[in-house]
Amino acid sequence: MQHEFDFDGADEQGSEISTVHQFALKPFLARLLRHSRLSLEEHTAILNLKGRVARANIHHDIVSSGRAISHACLIVQGVVGRFDQIADGHRQITALHLPGDICNLHSVVWPDAWLGLEALSATTVLLIPIVELRALAAIHPAIALAFWLDTTVDASICAKWVSKLGRGDARGRLAHLLCELGVRMEQAGLATRTEFPSMIAQAQIADALGLSIVHVNRTMQSLKRDGLIRKRGHMILVDDWERLSTIAEFDPHFLLIAVSDETGKSEKVTPR
Repeated sequence: MQHEFDFDGADEQGSEISTVHQFALKPFLARLLRHSRLSLEEHTAILNLKGRVARANIHHDIVSSGRAISHACLIVQGVVGRFDQIADGHRQITALHLPGDICNLHSVVWPDAWLGLEALSATTVLLIPIVELRALAAIHPAIALAFWLDTTVDASICAKWVSKLGRGDARGRLAHLLCELGVRMEQAGLATRTEFPSMIAQAQIADALGLSIVHVNRTMQSLKRDGLIRKRGHMILVDDWERLSTIAEFDPHFLLIAVSDETGKSEKVTPR
């Protein structure tokens, strides 16, 4: 019998609610609050969500395409890639998900996995029953709107990827991906946009950018030679953000993040 989530040799276990709060639900709430206004009651409702923790090794498929699923997958640690696999076995990564992301939030309204999910590093996830998320959205319309906007962020990122794959050259594609990951990690409190961990291998970058591994490596070396980036251990350091973002034609508005005005106040995307 096949299960909806395939944790090969993974450590599935119940989780103390304090652990869930610390490592999963608080970052998810923080992600929602970057674009939505929620009351303290709604904060508490999200933090009281129940789930179970599961772990997957690098390169393991967490979800296989074509499955009906009953749980949403919230990333606690690691990186997960959404992928489409073609007949010859090659994969196109269509999204990258970081800690604090629910990488299949759309399953709340459409509980079928039309694309797969692969652990691109050693990964820990919190599996939240879809019925709980549906009930939460039904009781709290503002949370439903926040969920909706969160899936809009995913759609916006996907549209930008399509644009870069269709019209961008290798240098621009890679520069844009680095800028995107830097800003997303900064927003999630995981790093800064100019110093962040290299969380995925060049093979996965190649699958995301529609390039060969050789081409990715050559392009990465080109950015290093030009003094735009360098590596220090497992960290990527951006030495010239302005030039890198110019090459990428990077505009962070597609991430639908709150933008601060000159007074330092932050306007949310969705007023309440």
